[in-house]
Amino acid sequence: MKRLVISCLIVLFAITSWPKESKLPLIGDKAPSFKENTTNGMLNFPEDFGKNWKILFSHPLDFTPVCTSELCALAYEQEKLDSLGIKIAVVSIDEVERHLLWKEFMERILKDNTGSVKINFPIVADLSGKISMKYGMLHSSVSDSRDVRGVFIIDPDNIVQAINFYPMNVGRSIDEIIRTVTALQLTRKENVLTPANWNPGDDVLVPHRPYSIDELKENPELKNQFYNVGEFMWYKKMNK
Repeated sequence: MKRLVISCLIVLFAITSWPKESKLPLIGDKAPSFKENTTNGMLNFPEDFGKNWKILFSHPLDFTPVCTSELCALAYEQEKLDSLGIKIAVVSIDEVERHLLWKEFMERILKDNTGSVKINFPIVADLSGKISMKYGMLHSSVSDSRDVRGVFIIDPDNIVQAINFYPMNVGRSIDEIIRTVTALQLTRKENVLTPANWNPGDDVLVPHRPYSIDELKENPELKNQFYNVGEFMWYKKMNK
């Protein structure tokens, strides 16, 4: 308890010197870099994660119910995230000591409920507020000192590809985050689009009519690979 009180005092002192302007990087922008201390040591983000897909995941406050449920859910899906080549960094204004205590607390919860799951991703201490400002995660109408629930999905070239913000009282769907990254990976690899409510393995859209009449005459099998709904929605069949 004493350590938690000291941690809170440090945080309160730190926020008085925060920068006042917040800038939100947009889709297509280069992901802002930062170097900061974490539960895994110093992190140079996004460079330390190399050519992997990256997720920057902000939360308002350690030792709170919704945030705890979210990070436990992230930890539970680490094997799936690793298989997709996704690296995660979690960030809030709490100091590293508080993060470490919270991490121990969550790992006890995970051990009691899911087995020996460990939290391997770094939890970043943004005491200066610089990361929160760089990524536009402080929304003054909600709080000047606590991040909203932000999700930035960043590609292997360190370009922002998706952004989501959630209010403090609503937890995020880890399944939806994974679905979004999977869709981005597929559309990056192939010249396709994902329709509404798409899930991995579902048929995908193509950006233009996939074949001409002459091409169909030469290769009748093309008709079995594609189908259309209406005039301009052409789908490519996926092997499930």
